[in-house]
Amino acid sequence: MGVLMMLGSGLSNQVGAAMGALAFPVIGPVGVVAVRQLVAGLLLVAVGRPRLREFTARQWWPVLGLAMVFATMNLSLYTAIDRIGLGLAVTLEFLGPLTVALVGSRRKIDLVCALAAGPAVVVLTRPQASTDYLGVGLALVAAVCWGCYILLNRTVGQRIPGAQGSAAAAAVSALAYLPVGVFVLWHHPPTVAAIGYALAAGLLSSAVPFLVDLLALRTVPAQLFGVFMSVNPVLAALVGLLVLDQRLDHLDWFAITVIVAANAVAAGTAGRRGRSVRAAVANGG
Repeated sequence: MGVLMMLGSGLSNQVGAAMGALAFPVIGPVGVVAVRQLVAGLLLVAVGRPRLREFTARQWWPVLGLAMVFATMNLSLYTAIDRIGLGLAVTLEFLGPLTVALVGSRRKIDLVCALAAGPAVVVLTRPQASTDYLGVGLALVAAVCWGCYILLNRTVGQRIPGAQGSAAAAAVSALAYLPVGVFVLWHHPPTVAAIGYALAAGLLSSAVPFLVDLLALRTVPAQLFGVFMSVNPVLAALVGLLVLDQRLDHLDWFAITVIVAANAVAAGTAGRRGRSVRAAVANGG
């Protein structure tokens, strides 16, 4: 049951991103992200119930940093999806948790993972007539943000009990995007379909994965969770193909497989470190 829940969570996350992409022609990635952040903020505040008035300055600083990471990570990822496609964008974003798992490690298996992932990234970003380097760069920005998220989340978890820290960060990010969303929707009047797609992105990529993962982690070891989460780039490529008709060539599929394998090995052999990676699902790509 736990494995099925994780599969459902991953599919929900990627289908939600694809739904958001369907709204890009009308309200753009910024409009979609604004709606998604609002949905995520409302959900996490309802679940985490942060006691904001009781937060100290020492607690607020990492929360504000986390809010900034939320905002930047989702905007850069969705803009990258718009430019280079879902599968490639999500795969490059997964370099963030992989890098966190590898940095500072002295294990030979981690060195092998790094040596395998490096050439695969080169293959994915190789110069072609259709290569969008800005899109690739934005996906790598999302990867950096994901790595920062993992590190910041450790600090927030140590200083603030439960899900209050993540809830507060999501609320701050949603409030920051509120005027942006109003501005974008005012100048680009949305259709009913576009708003529906954006809301679906928020629900499927934020609400559903967050709730399902909370349930799954009660029965699935955190280490297995980290390994299974590594399959998300493959799910993203498949959803991109089926929903958005975004096709990848054989070399791209091979590179994605290598990066997924490197993520899985790094997470599966990292022991307790795998627990820090799981937290990014609800707010990541």
